[in-house]
Amino acid sequence: MARHAARRSVRPGLTTMKTSIPSAAHDRRRLLQLAGAAATTLWLPRSAWSQPRLDADPFTLGVASGSPTHDSVVLWTRLAPADLWDANVGQGAVTVRWEVAHDEGFTRIVQSGQAQAQPELAHSVHVEVAGLTPDRWYFYRFMVGDARSPVGRTRTFPAPDAIVARLRLAYASCQRWEHGYFSAYRHMREENLDAVLFVGDYIYEYPGAAHAVRVPPGGWVLTLDDYRRRYALYKGEADLQAMHAACPWLVTWDDHEVQNDYAGAQAGYSSRLDPSTPADFTARRAAAYQAYYEHMPIRASVLTRGMTGLVHRDPGAEMRIYNRMQYGRLASLYLLDARQYKDPQVCTRDGMLGSSTVDPASCPSWNDAGRSLLGMAQERWLGQEFARAGQTWNVLGQQTLFGQRDFKPGPGQTLWNDGWDGYPAARTRLTDSLRRHAVANAVLLGGDVHENWVGHVKADYADASSPAVGVEFCGTSITSRSSGNARTAERLAENPHFVFADAQRKGYGVVEFTPRQLTTTLRVLDDVTRRDTRIETLASFTVLAGRPVVEKT
Repeated sequence: MARHAARRSVRPGLTTMKTSIPSAAHDRRRLLQLAGAAATTLWLPRSAWSQPRLDADPFTLGVASGSPTHDSVVLWTRLAPADLWDANVGQGAVTVRWEVAHDEGFTRIVQSGQAQAQPELAHSVHVEVAGLTPDRWYFYRFMVGDARSPVGRTRTFPAPDAIVARLRLAYASCQRWEHGYFSAYRHMREENLDAVLFVGDYIYEYPGAAHAVRVPPGGWVLTLDDYRRRYALYKGEADLQAMHAACPWLVTWDDHEVQNDYAGAQAGYSSRLDPSTPADFTARRAAAYQAYYEHMPIRASVLTRGMTGLVHRDPGAEMRIYNRMQYGRLASLYLLDARQYKDPQVCTRDGMLGSSTVDPASCPSWNDAGRSLLGMAQERWLGQEFARAGQTWNVLGQQTLFGQRDFKPGPGQTLWNDGWDGYPAARTRLTDSLRRHAVANAVLLGGDVHENWVGHVKADYADASSPAVGVEFCGTSITSRSSGNARTAERLAENPHFVFADAQRKGYGVVEFTPRQLTTTLRVLDDVTRRDTRIETLASFTVLAGRPVVEKT
C-alpha cells in the first residue's frame, strides 16, 4: 500500500494532509476521544478560538445533516479550501461556529455554539444538536472567520407517540463517478422529501472505468488519504451537495466504500490490477471506515460503541452503523449493515475471493445454518427491535436484493452468492423473525444490483404458495451501469414473487407512507451521461396497510 501511495496524484482543492491509519489501541482510543469531543458543543471564549486567516472558501464540500431523532440531529461539514495549507488551516484544530435557526435569514436563532475541526479527522465537523422541537424544520450554517458555509435545511422526526399523516422518503444507491453525472439529485430536490435513505456504494474505490464519462484523479483507493480524496471528489458535485443541504440523510454502506465484494474481515476482489493484497485488508478497512465517518452526518457513538465489541481481528475498526429510528406512530426505520459482520461468500468460481453465480446444488456449505449476512449479534438486535415494533410501517433499509433471483430458466438454479441468495438460512431467520413477532407491514428497501426490482417477501421462496410476509422495493443506481433488459422478462417469469423489474434506467425511488397505504414511485433519467438529463416516472405501486400485496398503478 505504501508503494501505491507514493504514486498518488493530488487534485487541486483537496487536502494534502498526511495522516496515518490508526494502528494501535492507543491511536484508536485517541481517535474515539476526538470524535466524541468534537460532537459536543463547545463554549469557548473568543480568545481561545483557533481561527486561522483563510485565503479561500473552507466550505467547498458543502454541508449535510443526518441521524435525526425527534429532538436532535447531526450537522456536518468538512473544512477543505482550495489549498488547505496555503489557506493557513495547517495541522492544528480549527474552531468552527454553527447556528440553527427557524428561518433561512437566521433572524430567529434556536441554538448556536462552537465545535473543533480536528486534523486527525480531516477537519470534519459533526455537531450533535439536541433539545430541538419534534417534527420541525430548521436551517443551519457554519462559520470560520469571515467565511460562511452554504445554508442547510434539516428536520427532526415526530415524537414517538405522535400521530403522523405522512412520511415521504427517497431511497438511492450506487453512484459511480466515472459512469455519469449525479443529475438525479437535482430532480430529487423537487420531490418534497422528509429524508433521503442511502443504502450503499456512496463512492467507488476503482481507478477508472472503460468508456468513462469522466475519469477520477489518482489510482486505486487504498489509504486513508486516498479515501479522503475520493469522498471529497464526490462531495464536490454541486447536485449532490444541494441534495445533502435540502433534508436529513439516513446512511448505511455496502462494499465499495471499502473494496468490491469484501465480506467482514475478508478482502474482496476488484481486479488482478488492484495493487493491494489480502494481508493489507485490515488496515485498508480501518482507513475506509474512518473516512466514511469523516464524510457522513452520523453520530460519534458509531465509533465509541465499537470499543466495547469484538469484531474479527480488529475490534478498533468496528463502526456500529445499524440502528432503528422512529417516525411517530407511522413508521420504524431500521438501518442494517450487511457488510461489516458478513461471513465470506462460499463456492465462488475458481476459488477466488468475492462473488459469482453458483449452482447451490453443487455447493455443500450453501445452506449452512451457521453462516450470516448480518452477523449473529445484529440478527439478535433486529429480533429484539421487532419484538417492540408497534408502528404502522416497519421499513428495513438494507443493501441489496432480498428476494430469491434465479438466473437459470427451467429446472435447477443459478444464484448469486454475495447477496441474500447466498445466505438462505440467514434470510429464513429474518423472515421467521418477522412472522414470530407479527411485525406489521414490513417493507424492505435495497440497492446494489443497479436495477429496479419490485416484489413480495416470501416466508419460503421454494414454495410458490408460501405467504408473503412483506414487500420489497430494490432500487436502481444513481449512475452505476447494468447489463440491460435483454433477459429481464425471462427472469421475471422464473421468479414470480417479483411483479416488476427494469435493468436499464438509472435514478431513485420515492416512497410515501400514510396510515392507510404506501405509494412507491420509480423515478428514472433519460441519460446519466448528460448533466441536463430529464426525469420521468417509470412505474408506480401501492400497498395497503395490513395487506402485503404490491399493486401496480
